[in-house]
Amino acid sequence: MVTVIGSYAQFRFFRPQATRVCLAGDFNGWKPGDLQMVHSGDGNWVAVMRLPAGNYKFRYWADGQWFCDYAAFGVVPGPYGMDSVVRVPLAEAS
Repeated sequence: MVTVIGSYAQFRFFRPQATRVCLAGDFNGWKPGDLQMVHSGDGNWVAVMRLPAGNYKFRYWADGQWFCDYAAFGVVPGPYGMDSVVRVPLAEAS
């Protein structure tokens, strides 16, 4: 699941048996070991990142396997299966 507040995106992935979970996507060149997520102790893995406004494709990488997030802002076909989408809106002027 992904929650976006302003320019910050919080990624949460439920995988209680996993020993290592990472986030990969357009925002980091799809490098699976680059953005390691933190285990929250309740079975969820969490990562928070600041992103410029736009749409980004991503997947979770848990113990060497790729996973799509169907609870994200949508999914689109990618070269290796379905990719999840996160949308970061333009900041509103005040």
